[in-house]
Amino acid sequence: MSAKQFALIGAAGYIAPRHMKAIKDLGHSVAVAYDVNDSVGVIDSISPQSEFFTEFERFEEYAHRLQRSRTPLDYVSVCSPNYLHEAHIAAGLRMGCDVICEKPLVPSLTALERLAELEHIHGRRVFNVLQLRHHPTILALKKKIRQLPEQRKHQVELTYITARGRWYLESWKGDPRKSFGVVSNIGVHFFDMLRFVFGELQFSEVHFKSDVKAAGYLEYQRACVPWMLSIDANDLPAQLVGKQTTFRSITCDGEQVEFSDGFNELHKATYQQILAGRGCGLEEARHSVELIEQIRSSKPMVKHPTGVHPLMQGVIEHPELRNWGK
Repeated sequence: MSAKQFALIGAAGYIAPRHMKAIKDLGHSVAVAYDVNDSVGVIDSISPQSEFFTEFERFEEYAHRLQRSRTPLDYVSVCSPNYLHEAHIAAGLRMGCDVICEKPLVPSLTALERLAELEHIHGRRVFNVLQLRHHPTILALKKKIRQLPEQRKHQVELTYITARGRWYLESWKGDPRKSFGVVSNIGVHFFDMLRFVFGELQFSEVHFKSDVKAAGYLEYQRACVPWMLSIDANDLPAQLVGKQTTFRSITCDGEQVEFSDGFNELHKATYQQILAGRGCGLEEARHSVELIEQIRSSKPMVKHPTGVHPLMQGVIEHPELRNWGK
């Protein structure tokens, strides 16, 4: 495969270095990068030859100029804040590039359809980074589930706590108009993973929503899943307080699915699949986009008290939960 040329939007963000490293490790290059912030010194250690702009108009003009040169861009990688994804994807398509975008891709099915129309107009593709589909442990779990009787529903529990300081709520990530809420910002790839492993979604209800956490119950073809997502340090298990700020847990039929390790190479695996023509496009992203839109618009209620996540006991008011777990 010949070396590809990339543009990168959102170079100062947390996730951008993983994209840059994946591109470099696969033998390709970032020709130009953009961010409104200029704290992008990481470029020096990964892609020092990249052009860089802090004004989108100058970035876009340079990118279009590249398209008329002997070394045109092949891809645009989008790592910008969530609320800018659609606009930046559209800009990449107008440049004549395929686009690789971080999750959440867009906040609604309406926005997804707009991107599908732009794909058709420009004859290019949009790919979503759904890296848990490439995690060895998740792939092994999927294989195991497929070998078990189809009619069986597995009991799964999803917990993800990633403590954030006060800065978080003051940043764009804490503004639901920009991040689309905690479920979109930290949970979307877990919901994609659940469908990837356990099949089509059959039922969803939301039990709790706030600025810092959310919880609910999902039922898939092959699994019943109480889930809880939180950025509140108070939700961390007592044994982790002061030692680590993140707790990921998935249990399946009472057994822990250990996937804490193996994250460092997932973006590289994602890029490999996209460059080989096997990336996750708009249709693969549809489920998670639809689900997070539904969760955002749902009023919390408990119809299935046995589906309430254990950490939400004492938080959710429901008659059947008063003595549950005691």
